[in-house]
Formats: sequence, structure tokens, C-alpha cells
Amino acid sequence: MCLPAMFPTPLCIPAVSIEAVVSIYLAAAHSLTPVDDEDEWDHCPAYAQGPIWLPPFMGSRPLANDAIDPPPDASRSGAGLCCAKQLKKSGVPFVLLEAADEVGGRVRTDKYEGFTLDHGFQIFLTSYPEVKDQLDYEALDLKPFYAGADVHWNGGFHRVADPFRHPLDGVASIPNAIGSPLDKVRVGLVRLAAVVQSSDGIFQAEETTIEKRLRELSFSEEMIDRFFRPFLGGIFFDNKLQTTSRLFTFVMRMLALGSNCLPAAGIAAVSNQLVAGLPGEAVRTGARVAEVRSASGETPSSVVLADGTVISASKGVVVAVEGPEAGRLLGTSLDSAPSQKGSGVGTACIYFAAPKPYNHDAILYLNGDGKGLVNNCTFLSNVAPSYAPPGQALLSVSVVGIPDMTDDELIEAVKEELADWFGKEQPASWRPLKVYRIPFSQPPQSPPTNAARSVRLGGCLYVCGDHRETATLDGAFKSGRRAAEAICEDAQS
Repeated sequence: MCLPAMFPTPLCIPAVSIEAVVSIYLAAAHSLTPVDDEDEWDHCPAYAQGPIWLPPFMGSRPLANDAIDPPPDASRSGAGLCCAKQLKKSGVPFVLLEAADEVGGRVRTDKYEGFTLDHGFQIFLTSYPEVKDQLDYEALDLKPFYAGADVHWNGGFHRVADPFRHPLDGVASIPNAIGSPLDKVRVGLVRLAAVVQSSDGIFQAEETTIEKRLRELSFSEEMIDRFFRPFLGGIFFDNKLQTTSRLFTFVMRMLALGSNCLPAAGIAAVSNQLVAGLPGEAVRTGARVAEVRSASGETPSSVVLADGTVISASKGVVVAVEGPEAGRLLGTSLDSAPSQKGSGVGTACIYFAAPKPYNHDAILYLNGDGKGLVNNCTFLSNVAPSYAPPGQALLSVSVVGIPDMTDDELIEAVKEELADWFGKEQPASWRPLKVYRIPFSQPPQSPPTNAARSVRLGGCLYVCGDHRETATLDGAFKSGRRAAEAICEDAQS
């Protein structure tokens, strides 16, 4: 499960030389006044200074990553798309270069046999402040999840409900086995404490791991193991809860202030909306960047495409891809403001077609037993009926990490486990649709962290993505906007 619908990966390139480039998209910034006619470029005062490029950005497939089947979204973030959107808003002409056949990165959706299959299970959280500023929620036609979860433990399901949105279910859940009554009270207190803090304040606060913070807050081991490990493990792909406590507080604040939803047309509706706001001629797919070069002396920054084409960018290059690809493209240029070291985390998502759902609740099911492959699952068609054809249901099953087994072995193992959850009759009727393996779904987020890394690298190079802010959709969006603002500021200095 990934609350932050994450995106990362295109590149923007103008039809002529530009002033700046982004690692996913290449954006040409000739001047602060849009130029629609290509013949007019010669008359732009800033043209003599060069163009602007936006390299691969979060939100689409990483430029050099064929290990994912299918490749996940560009950094799960839309950083590059938001960078391009901000450049357009500032009147900066640009071109986006995307290595894949369509933009969106991990924030993409496949249509398969009438089903809507997102690239990995992703939830859209409505309270992200930057995302709210960037998107039209009404146009996304958001469908809400039930505010809570059914936790499978000791042979049965136990509901954990948000008492503020489902008061009767909240009261009924107090005596159940998923933590003590005091644990439920502590959840409310943590929620309140998170709401009264600002988002900026949360990321400047003292940090430790989530596991340590939960114990400092006096949560019982039962509550930690049966609820927090599968719930937060699904968000951060980290059942050991070694992610920074700052993100725990931030997510608790976001959950309190907003709803978990799915866009009716799939998570790709997020990236599609951003792309729709860009000039059609500015987006080029199938353009893979092989190398990014910084400015040196009189030589401007530039990018080299896989086919050998060199594109100069006198104002700078913005690399908007996920962390490992940014490291490959930027090399030592990233040393001035490195992303966090360490391996990222991954997930596998298995989709099944079912003749009917287990029940009709639009709810998330969590593995509170602490054993087996499955971390969480949900019948997505209960949340958004458009995700499945009439008369059928769509089940999404998530695994933390990438299991060392074939797709067939993984499918059978998951069905066997879920027979204990839903009864043998249910899994026997399921038909596997697709398996998505996403080895690098999020960058490392264990302490110490820095949620405001510089987007400026020097040498007319810039970088954005969820590895520069928080590894959330909100962090990716914010990072992309900051990169575009930096380019515009530097172009006028």
C-alpha cells in the first residue's frame, strides 16, 4: 500500500536549443514570455543564453530501469510534471523528454480485460497540501475508502475504525484484540498532537525510528505488531518500522485532515491531469537520456540522448528521476547535495479478478498475524466500481519487498494464505490478472533525514524528486515546483 500515490520520470527538450533541461523532461526556457511560433525563437532576447531542459522526472518510468515488470512510475511522484507545470505558469517554453511510451512513472494505470490496474496499489490522500494546490480534485472523481481497516489476527477479522468518522464502529473496536483500550485512546492523542503541528514543524522536530517512537508513546507490543506494522508497513514498505518518526507524525496528520481515495479512472488520472495542462507539442515520449553534463566555462550544460543527440541548455538541466537514476545521470555533481544513502524499498502487487467480493465494504484488510507474504489487500471495485467490469470484482494484494519466486509461485502462495482469511471457496474462484514488481518503490527514509534538500547542484544543474523531500506524492510535487522556481530565479539573476 502506498498512501502517497507516487510518480517519478520524464525529460523535456525543446525543438531548438534551450536554456534548461530536466532529467525526465527537458524544458526550454527561452524567455519569460511564451513563444508559440518556432520561427520566433530567434527573436527571443534570452535565446542567445541557451535553453532550459527538464530531464526524467518522477511520475514516469525511470530512464534506465528495465528490472521492473512492468516498470513503475517515474519516481512515484510527479516531480517532473509539476516542474513543467510551474515553468508553463511562469511563461517558460519547455519540452518534456520521457524514456517510456507514456508519462506517469509509478503513477500509471493499465487497462486490462476491462479492469483498471494501477502500477502497484496506491491510495490518493486528499490532505496533502502541495497536491491540493496542484490538482483539481473534482475532476479526479475521487472515491473514498472506509476510514479504518479490518485486521486479520488469530483466525478472524477485527475492525479498527476512525472514531471521528465512524463513531459506532470506533466504540465497538475498543475492546477487540488489536491493542488495548488504552492503545485506542493513545491513537486519538497522537492524532490530535499531529493535527496541531504544522507540516514544516513536523519535519524539523527531533526524530527517531517509528518503532522507537511508538514505544516511547507507550503503545503495547500487541498494538505495534498487530496494527502498526502492517498498516505503516504498507505505507512505507517497512514492516520493521525503521522509517523516520517524522513521517509517522506527518501521515497521522494527513489521515486526520483528509480521506483515502481512488480516482475513478485509476491513479493515472493524477499524471494525466498534469499532462493535460501542458502544451501537447511539449511532451515527447520514447526519448531516453544517457548523460547529463554540467556547465563549464563558456560551455553550457547539456544532455546526451541514447541516440547520441546532444542538446545544450545554457540556463541549466533539471534531473527529475528517482534516486538511483539521478545518481547515475548526475554522478559527482550530486555530491554537493546528496540524496540519502542506502537502498530503497520495494513491493509486489498481485491483481485478481473475482466473481464477487468477500463483502461490499470499501475497506483495507491487514495482516495482523505477522507471518506470511501478504501485508494487505482490498477489493478495489468496492471503493471504485469502475475498476472492474460489471458483474466482477477486482482484488489487489500487496507484499512488502520482492519475493524470490516466480509469478506463478507467488500467485499460488498468496491464494493459499488468503484462504485462511476469506475461506477456501473465495480464492478458488479468483483468476490472476497481473503481477507488478517494483523493486525501488521509495527511497530510504530511516533517520537521519532531510526533507528539504537543495534542488540546486551548481554548474547549471538542478534535481527534484521524492528523494529530495519526503518520499510522498506531496514531497515530489513540492520538489518539482521548487526546481522550476529555482530555474526562473537563476535565469533573472
